Amino acid sequence: MRHTVLSIPAPSVGMPFWLMLAWGFVLCFMGWLVLLGLMVLTAPWWTRLVLKKVVGRVTKLLFTEPYTKNLLEGWKALGKVGLLWTAENELRSHTGQPLEKPIGTSRQFPHFDGILFSPAQLHRRPLNHAVPVETQTVLGTRARRPLVLSMPVMVTAMGYGVALSKPFVRAIAKGTALVGTACNAGQGPALQEFRDLASRWIVQYHGAQWRPGADLLHQADMIEIRFGQGANAGCGTFIPAQGLDETVKQDLGMGSAQQAYIPAGQPEVRRTSDLRRLIRRLREEGDGVPIAVKLAAGHDLERDIQIAVQAGADVLVVDGAQGGTHSAPAILVDDFGLPTLAALIRSVRFLEENGYRDRVQLVISGGLRTPGDMLKALALGADAVYIGTAALFAVVHTQIVKAIPFEPPTQLAWANAHLWNQFNENEGAESLARFLQSCCEEMKMGARALGKISVHDVNRSDLVAYDPEVARITGLPLV
Repeated sequence: MRHTVLSIPAPSVGMPFWLMLAWGFVLCFMGWLVLLGLMVLTAPWWTRLVLKKVVGRVTKLLFTEPYTKNLLEGWKALGKVGLLWTAENELRSHTGQPLEKPIGTSRQFPHFDGILFSPAQLHRRPLNHAVPVETQTVLGTRARRPLVLSMPVMVTAMGYGVALSKPFVRAIAKGTALVGTACNAGQGPALQEFRDLASRWIVQYHGAQWRPGADLLHQADMIEIRFGQGANAGCGTFIPAQGLDETVKQDLGMGSAQQAYIPAGQPEVRRTSDLRRLIRRLREEGDGVPIAVKLAAGHDLERDIQIAVQAGADVLVVDGAQGGTHSAPAILVDDFGLPTLAALIRSVRFLEENGYRDRVQLVISGGLRTPGDMLKALALGADAVYIGTAALFAVVHTQIVKAIPFEPPTQLAWANAHLWNQFNENEGAESLARFLQSCCEEMKMGARALGKISVHDVNRSDLVAYDPEVARITGLPLV
């Protein structure tokens, strides 16, 4: 039997150039294969040798060099200051400008994590899954046209142009409409297309030149007068033109300017009588919808609430220190405000002690992440909650793969990001709707476990604290 042997001709003087080049590539490739094989075969020996040399050298340096020249000094500094704070200070060193910090603070305040529900057993009986649990929520009960929600969870103010891209805002409007709750237009331009997509639309009244006119106020389901927010206190905000497309600049009325500005607070309000007149005017332009006042929680919280209630506000929105934003100076994000839990407790206590509890509804926001947080906030006295960061990441959901690992997920959301046009708004709307529906269903399960037929029946008697500081702040029994 004959065997055919595949052979490659050896290079010769008369061989064509292309064949000599091909032969060279083959020999080079075979050489690399042989080298790689040798490296793999000898890996146990040479990796052990290299590792021993490196570890030995580093150990000797760490144990012999003076501390001032030692690498341990860097680790000590990181341990004292923290990796995050060190990195942020390096960013300050690079720009020489106030550090603009997104999302919110990373400080760990006493929060809802320190609270647990006390399940019903014999003294109180839990309910079966077939028992319906009421989640409908009404804000502005004394208004001529109250805001009726399917659940006590809304998506907070995240404005078009000043924070989010248009497709992202449209996704939020669509997603909240799918489950019958509200979204907030925020400090960006309130456009008719957002109104058309949203089922329940809250318009924020602010001091910028693009604030909503009478026609859009007339279409709102609630009007929110913004004085401050947890992540930005009550300061004004600059909106840089860099990175924004021409449509966004046009909607913001920027023209050729390099930035736009949202004034601090409400320039037209200097005393209680000014606020009373503003609320009266907005109530007329809104055709009887509730008028809310949004406050950043500070140590004067009770006085601020009293002014808002006496001026005729229907709803109070109190934003705690864990509130997030597109970007704000780091000092405002990290070092201003009251923790959300403390702000909620103080707000409820003041309203109850002064007979205002049935007169206004309370919405709390700032760092609420889970259905457990939301239901605990209701149990402590909130009528509804706003969520921001949790909703933002729910909208992104699996589209995160379009950004990571080289970009943060928010590059799909921000108006000045370079990936905003890769975001699919219909997918985002559906994932947000599923997230909100999931939260609502979990809150129902929690109410059943407490023997309650409404999430609004859950109260302080259903809670205990296992963290001493949380027990002190809330007055809940410490286990």
